[in-house]
Amino acid sequence: MIGTLLRVLGDRYARPVRATVALMTAAAIAEGLSYALLVPVLRALLGDAPADAWPWMGALGAAVAAYAALRYASDLAGFRVGTTLLRGMYHRLGDHLARLPLGWYHTDRLGQVSVLAGRGLLQAMSIIAHLLAPFISALVTPATIVVVMLAFDWRLGLAALAAAPVVAATQRWTARATAATDTERHARDQQATGRVIEFLQAQPVLRAGGRTRERFGMLDEALREVQQASRRQTLATLPGAVGLTLVVQAAFTVLLALAAYLALGGAIGAAEVLTILVLAARCADPLLSLSDLGGKLRAARAELDRLDQVLRTEPLPEPADPVQPAHQGLELESVTFRHGDRTVFDDLSLTIPEGQRLAVVGPSGAGKSTLLQLLARFHDVDAGAVRVGGVDVRETSTRGLMDRIAIVFQDVYLFDGTIEENVRLGRPDATDAELRAAATAARLDEVVQRLPQGWATGVGEGGALLSGGERQRVSIARALLKDAPIVLLDEVTSALDPVNEAAVHQGVQHLMAGRTVVMVAHRLRTVQRADRIVFLDDGHIVEDGTHDELLRRGGRYAGFWDIVTAPTADR
Repeated sequence: MIGTLLRVLGDRYARPVRATVALMTAAAIAEGLSYALLVPVLRALLGDAPADAWPWMGALGAAVAAYAALRYASDLAGFRVGTTLLRGMYHRLGDHLARLPLGWYHTDRLGQVSVLAGRGLLQAMSIIAHLLAPFISALVTPATIVVVMLAFDWRLGLAALAAAPVVAATQRWTARATAATDTERHARDQQATGRVIEFLQAQPVLRAGGRTRERFGMLDEALREVQQASRRQTLATLPGAVGLTLVVQAAFTVLLALAAYLALGGAIGAAEVLTILVLAARCADPLLSLSDLGGKLRAARAELDRLDQVLRTEPLPEPADPVQPAHQGLELESVTFRHGDRTVFDDLSLTIPEGQRLAVVGPSGAGKSTLLQLLARFHDVDAGAVRVGGVDVRETSTRGLMDRIAIVFQDVYLFDGTIEENVRLGRPDATDAELRAAATAARLDEVVQRLPQGWATGVGEGGALLSGGERQRVSIARALLKDAPIVLLDEVTSALDPVNEAAVHQGVQHLMAGRTVVMVAHRLRTVQRADRIVFLDDGHIVEDGTHDELLRRGGRYAGFWDIVTAPTADR
């Protein structure tokens, strides 16, 4: 566990943790060694000259004071290092997530990262502040006491030492028995959380359909599974906890019986028996706490492993000497790309000259959005090359590439801030005049004017306080403010009402002016005005040409056009 913790923390944070672990170990050893002074103290007190105990009592007091100072310093260091590392780990996790390819993110993973960045990171870092010191004490102090017993009487020391492998085997057996139930409990917790969120988000649809009772049943079932998983987890842990208690108590009894036998035989005296009683009791206490500590450590270790898995995910490689693109043209050359077990593109080639507007159409699942993602280097291709300005995207820096590209997605995400703050993400140093000009071109000014707080209006988490059309206008204004020479558009008007569609369409026209554009679109007037159209199906370009050329050919695009325009013709 310590190795995983140090790997997760990285070189920068590992050194203070090592120092803290060393301090905690020293405190645990000092506690065990201080008990060795009980032998001369008790011998003097129970002997013919009790006054001779004063020097030994002074030594015992000094040893206890030294232990107390070390324990205070180690606990304080644990809290300080834990707090510092928690803050540092938030930064490290955030920096790492910012470097991961955007294609790594999907809905399920976003939920996992959200939990990990909240409760998970707190639980993982609690190892240092709350669990490490008692865990080290539970292992090192009994071991030190056993060494003291060996030095005091080898027979008693060996008897105490014989219990160590039994205790270790019991702990290992408990951990193995509860591993599966711990994993199941975590999965059930996540499932129940998802059901709760789904139930809340789906209220309008459920109430409209009169399905609330059914949904309650699904949520109740998820909660029952959590309860059952908790019960199985408790039952799996119980034998180990009881077994550990029995082992420790049996060892304690054996030591006392052996000490009494040796005392009756004259091998040791009453002082030694009392010392063994104290040492055995002090040895048993931390060992018994291992059961409770083990459960907490397993939970923290599980979160630590999840954190380690995320941090070990390799970001896309950055070139040592980035090459600057020479122009704004785009090219895919013999591209092969696999997503999981599915081959999305196989030997795909496409050239988009600078300043051209290319529309990509085709059925769902054809790879249209993936094409945009490869151009923006959300993923690296498995074979072939994606070039921007004649330069392979792997040979230019991610920041340099992103500076050249503005992306407008179908699903717009806005940060929980004001409208102005969200637009300024496109270019934070833009002037107020440039901000207003971008808003006017995107027709966002109409939205700002009718809101009571204007530009200072909060958009809510994810932009929840704005409508879909209003969020899309913010997104287009943000892209206009960025003023990038390459624009990628992904179905930006597919789910808008006619009023917002018209406004967004006007903003898109401003955004496309004078730029290299690749758009995935179904709206006909957007497709018609493209300089060129490619029809994508099953990861291959099956047709390529202008709107009129493709209609004259009577192929796949013409059939697509007839299907889309048929309702209009019927009306």
